[in-house]
Amino acid sequence: MAAPKEQIMDVRSVVEAVAAGGDDVEIDTPLYVVESLCMRCGENGTTRLLLTLIPHFRKILLSAFDCPHCGERNNEVEFAGEIQPRGCCYSLCVPSGDKKLLNRTVVKSESATIKIPELDFEIPPEAQRGSLSTIEGILVRAADGLEALQDERKKVDPKMAEAIDQFLIKLRACASGDSSFTFILDDPAGNSFIDNPLAPSPDPSLTITFYERTPEQQAALGYLADPSQLGGQSDEVSSEGINDVPHRLLNEPHGSVGARAGRQAIAQGNSAEMAEALFRYSAPEEVMVFPSTCGACMVKCDCKMFVTNIPYFQEVIVMASSCDACGYRNSELKPGGPISEKGKKITLHVENIKDLSRDVIKSDSAGVEIPELELELTSGTLGGMVTTVEGLITKISESLERIHGFTFGDSLEEDRKSKWLDFRARLDKLLSLKQPWTLIIDDALANSFVAPATDDLKDDKQLTFEEYVRSWDQNEELGLNDMDTTSADVAYSSAADAAPSKSAGD
Repeated sequence: MAAPKEQIMDVRSVVEAVAAGGDDVEIDTPLYVVESLCMRCGENGTTRLLLTLIPHFRKILLSAFDCPHCGERNNEVEFAGEIQPRGCCYSLCVPSGDKKLLNRTVVKSESATIKIPELDFEIPPEAQRGSLSTIEGILVRAADGLEALQDERKKVDPKMAEAIDQFLIKLRACASGDSSFTFILDDPAGNSFIDNPLAPSPDPSLTITFYERTPEQQAALGYLADPSQLGGQSDEVSSEGINDVPHRLLNEPHGSVGARAGRQAIAQGNSAEMAEALFRYSAPEEVMVFPSTCGACMVKCDCKMFVTNIPYFQEVIVMASSCDACGYRNSELKPGGPISEKGKKITLHVENIKDLSRDVIKSDSAGVEIPELELELTSGTLGGMVTTVEGLITKISESLERIHGFTFGDSLEEDRKSKWLDFRARLDKLLSLKQPWTLIIDDALANSFVAPATDDLKDDKQLTFEEYVRSWDQNEELGLNDMDTTSADVAYSSAADAAPSKSAGD
């Protein structure tokens, strides 16, 4: 039986069909075929478009072009989903002779930049569009692109052509595994990915960092690209003036809404312990509100900030924002006061259901470890958050599934797939408390905290706090070794000495 002939559609019909797909995209999404121009021979070829969803990763649009006249073929990957709240940067150290690392799967979005510091080589986003390839494939493709115009360069600029020939030798040596190098994938949109075959365990060769986008990167992604929007926002902020700042303050204490409900419960139950629990984390300070922009849709919204003291901990700054347009919500916790002289290691033995409800403050400089699962997350993996023990485990599970995108793909080997399924089952068992387990939070800046179950911290036998002296490497990573406060100390001392003399003269 002959295969059915593919129906060629117009571009508008394809766009409407893809847009109507929404978020419920199945793997059996129909294949769309569009007639398009071949840029090599000028004849018409066909472009096939497929909207699909990579499990636990992103919704992507695959496009493949084929010209029957000259044989030109190419393919691209574009992301049909949303831009991530933060950018991502993957750094993979590839030693010489290791062929397996060159076969790592790489998802490169159209906004990602690839760098190799050892060669002072950079592939900008416009040089290679979105693609699904390997490290070797990306390097070979870059080398072929440079080599394609060498004959013309030798006629116009022989010295430049000779220098490129020497560079191509180094680049192909990296692509073949004969030279060691560092492969850096930086994507402000957060939609790029490098496979980790050791997942969910950390890969010693792979480093993943997340960062907040700069205004220039936001503009490059299509947000706030209009100068009038930037100017209008700044003019609006400046037009408010300093005298209007007090009107942005909420004189109502933080937690007053919950306090009103709490007072009703207290009046009915007449319990002093309930009152103490309700107001343990309440703060009498004012809540300051200042204008901001949504990290997802870039619509103007308000960010609320207040400073509070947490018992057995320290002064902290809490910032929270919510967007009425798209519903995006975000909260951050920043430490207040001076930098601690020592680091802190918090160990919690989780034994009962009440331990899962303990309040947890994890700063962005803290690492998390669960020895029973041989799980270790480096500092900065989850960012700073205010949650509970149960919420922290849920965040870890969601983060691992989001970062390791090809966990359940068709190309995944069965042993790696079974390994991940077994790990996720063990991770889910932690919340069912079938057996006790240990949560360790190691914070070099001592800005993390786990709430005790008793009024006195010493009476909580399941929770221990251990202070330690930071190593030189930890201080170097935090930027403390190069920090010089001599000038500030002299200025403060001079100001303190001048104040008594001035008051004496008066």
